[in-house]
Amino acid sequence: MFTGIVSAVGRIVELEALGDGASFGRSLTVESPPGWLGATAIGDSIAIAGACMTVVALEPSRDRFRVEVSAASLAATSGLDRSGDVNLEKALRAGDRLDGHLVSGHVDGVGTVTRFEQAGESWRLDVAASLALARFLALKGSIAVDGVSLTINDVADSTAACTFAANLIPHTVEHTTLRGLAVGRNVNLEVDLIARYVERMLGAARTTG
Repeated sequence: MFTGIVSAVGRIVELEALGDGASFGRSLTVESPPGWLGATAIGDSIAIAGACMTVVALEPSRDRFRVEVSAASLAATSGLDRSGDVNLEKALRAGDRLDGHLVSGHVDGVGTVTRFEQAGESWRLDVAASLALARFLALKGSIAVDGVSLTINDVADSTAACTFAANLIPHTVEHTTLRGLAVGRNVNLEVDLIARYVERMLGAARTTG
């Protein structure tokens, strides 16, 4: 479990296929800021660009760790198939402050940036999400974008997609990979955990009612 409060920006520095063919995933080596790994151990969970991954190897002296990403996860996410900067967050511990919102690290879909521009001291971000996610997106609700907890400020439905808007304060832009967003860029999306369960319960009630 995570909170969507990114604690570091790391970088995927090495990718290695886990086998021949499209059915195999990849091994990723991620370099983190000096000292960030701290007490991290093999088997720990770390969210990479919003996707929960298990640490399978550590190189503390080089501030690096390795994860293995399945082909299914690669197909369902963006940014884990190439070298580049990624948002990092360690798993939430019991007793930690919940500064963002409950995030599972299970990406629900990939959205596309349709607008990213400065608005006063902040930045406005518009993302087009699939229609399948529309029922989970609500005004003042929560959404995780590449692992960053954001509040939805506007929602617009169309026949092709559901577009939501969020406001990014300067701190968020400066300390996450969202600073590099541009129109047309794909981002990982995770809807609010509570909304997902409410939809499931309401769906079950409609089916049995």
